[in-house]
Amino acid sequence: MKKRIVVVNDKMQKNYRYFCTEPVGKNFDKEFKPELTPKQMLELGVFGGKYMTDCKKEFPSSWFKKAKLCPERHDPALNYFGINASKPLSYWVKKGWIYKDDPRGWFQWYCRYYMGRRLPEEDKRQIKRWKAIKRHI
Repeated sequence: MKKRIVVVNDKMQKNYRYFCTEPVGKNFDKEFKPELTPKQMLELGVFGGKYMTDCKKEFPSSWFKKAKLCPERHDPALNYFGINASKPLSYWVKKGWIYKDDPRGWFQWYCRYYMGRRLPEEDKRQIKRWKAIKRHI
């Protein structure tokens, strides 16, 4: 597969560049088996629809066709369960859970991983976090 470069210009990153070295949605770590794709999560209204409203150019337009989004504010009614299941970004930053290349957190990492970006050490850290949460589900 030919390496693809992605250039990001959104509210949180200007001229950030990364490479996609794997096919979209393929070649995941053997221990990482998510049940939902980023597209499915957006359709379920993750983060009350506020997440990624300024990132549409970075990801496939198909992800946003049925996505439940609210660019003005977080709206718990958009969440599949109709509840506020989010913490503010400041909480995640304070906990030290935000990696410099993914300033929006785990879901941004997952979207980029799904698209084919690989950052071995960060991928290992995020997959470990995912496994820790998944065991409770």
